[in-house]
Amino acid sequence: MPLEIMEKTLLISKETIHAKVKELADQLSSDYKGTEPVFIGILNGAVFFFADIVREVSISVKIDFIRAASYGSRMESSGKIQLTKDVELSVKGKPVILVEDIIDTGRTISHIVKSLEAKGPESIRICALINKLERREATIQVDYFGFQIEEGFIVGYGLDYDEKYRQFPDIYSLCART
Repeated sequence: MPLEIMEKTLLISKETIHAKVKELADQLSSDYKGTEPVFIGILNGAVFFFADIVREVSISVKIDFIRAASYGSRMESSGKIQLTKDVELSVKGKPVILVEDIIDTGRTISHIVKSLEAKGPESIRICALINKLERREATIQVDYFGFQIEEGFIVGYGLDYDEKYRQFPDIYSLCART
């Protein structure tokens, strides 16, 4: 769908997002007190959420990134998952927290979890800003999430459409003009 016929509607304000990030960071800090988990951000979408949550936790953490792609310039997953950057830190025997912007079909995060399990971490937990249920195909446990939505295509705060709209501080629902 051409961008010129897209319209955006405010879904979640930056103030609401930041309050939820603080709440999640407090929960993670409590759950992982006395440990040093490895937070792994999933690029590119999670970069803003990842940076904000890592700055808010009150425990010592290590950070790394992984990059997976499945959307390209479409509004739905292509179903083909490509890992284009793997973690560089050793996760063997360590608690891992995967930080993702949105869990949609669940295929990408399932692929990443399987890849990381082969590296022998103590545990893997998933922390997502958005838990979206509309097109869920894989059975996965989202251990921590900020917001749950049923349907729609959303952008802002790292979420994109064809690499656009990531920079918005709020989250918007994107739809075609009628």
